[in-house]
Amino acid sequence: MRKINKNDILKSIGFIIFILFSISCQKPNDPKPNNYGLFTQNTIIVDSITRTYDYYIPSNLGFSPVPLVFMLHGGGSKSDDLTGESGFKAPYKVWMNIADNEKFIIVYPNGTINPLGGQGWNDCRADATTNPSVDDVGFIDSLIDYFSNLYNIDANQIYATGTSNGGHMSLRLALELSNKIAAVAPVVASMPASRCSDPDYPISILFIIGTDDPLSPYNGGEVAPDIGGRGTVLSAEESINFWVVFNQTDTIPTIMNYQDINTTDNSTVKSITYSNGIELTQVVLYKILGGGHLEPSIQEQYSAILELSLGSQNHDIEMATVIWNFFKDKTLN
Repeated sequence: MRKINKNDILKSIGFIIFILFSISCQKPNDPKPNNYGLFTQNTIIVDSITRTYDYYIPSNLGFSPVPLVFMLHGGGSKSDDLTGESGFKAPYKVWMNIADNEKFIIVYPNGTINPLGGQGWNDCRADATTNPSVDDVGFIDSLIDYFSNLYNIDANQIYATGTSNGGHMSLRLALELSNKIAAVAPVVASMPASRCSDPDYPISILFIIGTDDPLSPYNGGEVAPDIGGRGTVLSAEESINFWVVFNQTDTIPTIMNYQDINTTDNSTVKSITYSNGIELTQVVLYKILGGGHLEPSIQEQYSAILELSLGSQNHDIEMATVIWNFFKDKTLN
């Protein structure tokens, strides 16, 4: 029988401690074979309020830092409507395919009940009386910290986009959380005419706005006048000019007219890009000529019945692809 050596025992104990220490230092998101896909009905408590959210993890995420993208639903909507879980057409569903290819994490937060009885956001329209009164900036900020603790998030590549009320909420994040968010992309939402705060830092902005939007007027004015209490917005051009001046971009834009791929959608697309702002910021307007209050999409086309009330949906560009191509080279430094 081999005689046990004291030094061997000490070496064995040291090796075990090293292994345990190494395991304890691993990030919770060290890739696991099945730790990917859409995760729904998650909760987090913020300001003593239980908030809900969904999130999407692409397969083969790897170990390198990855971007984090927030997607904010419209007023009266919910996260299921963005992910396609509600069973309806969902242009935001395309984002998950892009995340699989580009490797980034998506978070779909839910708003809280507003005075109209649906879920919504406390966006930055200071004259809107039908928004909920909760701290939604604090909610998103808490989710940034939460996911940054769980996953290897690239702190310089955090983004936000959203439609309508969600687009307005992304603009509030641009105004109040630009120390953490590198770029935002509001869809069918312009700058509030009476905003709740001024910008903190330069930030890249991409707007997608339809010229025939029946709810959020392209030329500015009252939002959803048939509903009332939804506040007022600047025109698309005034919204762009606000950020061109603040970011100190070039004043002469690059203009591109997109091919009218679908000639039956009653709309065409023009992009107007102002570059070379402070910290390399850009300000972009995708002007959907003839477009209504719907996200452009080729893959996820809404019904003709919905278009009767919200206007034409453009099918010449894919909203998700356009916004990701804008986001992916924008960083905080």
